[in-house]
Formats: sequence, structure tokens, C-alpha cells
Amino acid sequence: MGGSSGGSSFWRKSPEELRDAVRKAEDNSSVKQFEVELAGTLSELLGAYNSRDSQAVQDRLDAIRAALQDEIDGAFDSLFGGSVAKHTYVDGLSDIDSLILLNDSDLENHSPQRALEKMTTIVRAAVPATATVTHGHMAVTVDYGDGMVVQLLPAIKSADGHVHVPSSRRDAWSEINPMAFTEALSKRNAACGGKLVPTIKLAKAINGELPEGQRLSGYHVESMAIEAFRGYAGEKTTSAMLPAFFERARDLVLAPIRDSTGQSVHVDSYLGSADSPERQAASHLLGRLARRMRNATAAASVAQWKALFGLEP
Repeated sequence: MGGSSGGSSFWRKSPEELRDAVRKAEDNSSVKQFEVELAGTLSELLGAYNSRDSQAVQDRLDAIRAALQDEIDGAFDSLFGGSVAKHTYVDGLSDIDSLILLNDSDLENHSPQRALEKMTTIVRAAVPATATVTHGHMAVTVDYGDGMVVQLLPAIKSADGHVHVPSSRRDAWSEINPMAFTEALSKRNAACGGKLVPTIKLAKAINGELPEGQRLSGYHVESMAIEAFRGYAGEKTTSAMLPAFFERARDLVLAPIRDSTGQSVHVDSYLGSADSPERQAASHLLGRLARRMRNATAAASVAQWKALFGLEP
């Protein structure tokens, strides 16, 4: 009898109520379909960015380090290697495959270009002739010609024990703490269900589509992401975390953010002091990107999402 009563209540609905119920069911179905399609699109993008043979990468890094053994004090392999940008220079610490600590103390007194040129010469002699070895402002890039590219970041240790790497914005050395950075990123990534690193990769891919003068440095994006998701309680998916990052970054970028390792050196000095015109412009751009994502989701448009990555519908 209870089932009959429940069924009869449905038929007692007015035509308007029935139309609303049907429309709501259709809307819910469309939303779920969009969410599945968007998740698949972002997953495909990450798959393309991350499609690497980890063991082959490690074997090649081992061979390079063997060739450099007389020139280095050690190496630090990234847990998050694999650049997603379209450039041949490293975009952030999570993009490198290995940080190479050189043992030439005299390099501290010279431009990082000397270290990059020295590494390039040694690595070029150590890899197959079919590989291409180049360097940019920060990293040495080895393109093996078979689809694999690895990036090596030279580093030096100063007399006070601090580690320095080439600056991304000027021809000078910049102080970092790669171990502490990786620890901070790993901790925050775990707290976000393993979705922070994929979110960073996607965020930097979007950043890479911007005109060069408007791009943020990769290390800056990574540091802001660690701060942006402190205590994050939202949905742990890349489709939810990407707009959340850009919305939070819109505010974070307005003031110098300390290195995520707690160092006193700011990672975004290239934008000037707090509320500088450069920071205001960056904030406006980050907010606009967040709105584009929200609008794309509201319109259930995967094509609009793809456009953020420079992809055709």
C-alpha cells in the first residue's frame, strides 16, 4: 500500500510540476555527462604530459651522471619530473628531472651561463650522437630524438652552504632549497589526495599559453599552489582545483610570496613590490582565467576548457 501511495503522489503532480521534474532530471544528466567528459579531457592532457618511460629516464640520467662524476658533488632527482611547457628551458623545480650539484667553487663568481655551457659540453659527449643537447637560461635539455626529453638543472653550493641555481629571469644565481621544496610539495600533494601536482602541471600548461611577458615563473606558480591549497577542503579533482588555484592566486600574487621552503628570498621579485602595476596586471589576468573556467563549466563547454590549453574544439 505504501508503494502505491508513493506512486500515486507522482501522478497527482500538476503538468507544470511534471515538466520541472523532467527538466531537472535532464539537467542533472547533462551535468554528469559534462563532468565525465571534462574529467576525461583533463586526464588525456595529463596523460600526454606524463607519458614517459620512468625506467628509461632513470637509466639515461644514470649515464649522464656517470659522465659528469668528476664534475659533481651529487645529484637530486625530482619526484615530479617532466616539463609540460612548450619551451626548452625549465619552468619550475617540479619540472626538472635532476638537479646536478657541480663541484667547481669558482662558478659562484661567474654567470650561470658558464656552468650551463660546461654541462652542455660534457653531456653532449656522453649521449648518443642522435641526441640534441642545448641549454636555455636555467637548464640543460637533452632531446634523445625518440620522444624523450630530459632536463638537468645545474646547481652550486656557496661557502655558506646554500644551494644556488640559475635565475629564470636574469643572468645570476638564485638561492633555493630543493629538498625542503620537494618535502613541502609532497606534503601538500598528499593532503590533496595526490591531485595537487596534476593541478600544477595543468596550471603551468595554461600559463605557457600566455604571451611570454605575461607568464609567471614556474617556481612562482608552484610556490603559490602550495600556499593556495593550505587547508583546502574543496573537491579533490583537477577540474575543481584548477579554478580554485587561479582564484586564490589572484590574491596571492598581489604581495611578494616567500619561497615555500620558508626562505627569506622571494620567488617573485620579478613582479616588484606589493601592489605594483605588474602585480595588479597579473592579478587581473589570473582572475580572468578563473572566470573563464567557471564560465566554461557553467556553460558545460569542454571546448571552452580546451581553449585555455590552446587546443581546438
